[in-house]
Amino acid sequence: MPNIVKPFRCVIPVLLTVTSLLATSPVYSDESLPKALIQTNLGNIEVTLRPDLAPETVNNFKQYVADDFYDGTIFHRVIPGFMVQGGGFDAQLNKQPTRGPIVNEASETAKNLRGTIAMARTRAPDSATSQFFINLTDNGFLDAGVRGAGYSVFGKVSGGMGVVDAIASKPTARQNGMADVPVEPVVIQDIILKQ
Repeated sequence: MPNIVKPFRCVIPVLLTVTSLLATSPVYSDESLPKALIQTNLGNIEVTLRPDLAPETVNNFKQYVADDFYDGTIFHRVIPGFMVQGGGFDAQLNKQPTRGPIVNEASETAKNLRGTIAMARTRAPDSATSQFFINLTDNGFLDAGVRGAGYSVFGKVSGGMGVVDAIASKPTARQNGMADVPVEPVVIQDIILKQ
């Protein structure tokens, strides 16, 4: 009997710790989370943003949206079975000027699963600016702690994943020294913040 009682004694402090963490963390319901509607020439993609996971990243994305930065940019890197990436180049593959980079908020609890949206960056962890990608499959090797700092997930597609898959099915080619560029541009016409 003493062996059975000991584990129960340990549970109470753990429950108190979890309860106190939940009490200090912001609580979001699906209804209260901000959303962004990405309007493309292939259809609309709704993304539910997660400021509880990556507040600076969400604020950065929302500021680019408010500035109409993404209007006329394209999904310039499309790799079936991996991801679609956009938000940095126009249809002529001219790189768009951005604000300074942000801190990488990747965490081991925010996974790069199918349908999640994350920040693209260079090899330097804190180098993300405007470009983002949508995971087409579970890409665990992009998670924090797997092979380094990871890539910051800041939301998830909540509508229009079929559009994302349609983008992924488009033929690609090498253009202007860049690989995996859709032959016919996939244009982000507008991004609208909801809530």
